[in-house]
Amino acid sequence: QLQVVQSGGGAVQAGASLRLSCVVSGSRSGVYSVAWFRQTPRQAPGSEREGVAGISSDGSTTYAESVAGRTTISQDYLQMNMLKPEDSGTYYCAAVPMRWLRLVPADYTYWGQGSQVTVSS
Repeated sequence: QLQVVQSGGGAVQAGASLRLSCVVSGSRSGVYSVAWFRQTPRQAPGSEREGVAGISSDGSTTYAESVAGRTTISQDYLQMNMLKPEDSGTYYCAAVPMRWLRLVPADYTYWGQGSQVTVSS
């Protein structure tokens, strides 16, 4: 069973950078994949969390089109640059104990507690 503990977040101005950390523990094999999702005010109530970025256990990465080019994911953090007001929301780190790269929330078993990110214009 994996444990996922995330930290970071806060309030920043548009154009700033932010790093969210994610510590995954409890893996016996050392094989796990990590993804970041977010829930934003723009989404309709009851909407599925939006995939932001993912990294597979083999180091392969994938990014949502809305953040590609200004975001970097590792197994330990999510670095977001040139933040926009539409990036505001609650960010969740999630993990699955296998090699995986899809940004589908239902694919991930273990979740962090969420971190609030607020970007003001």
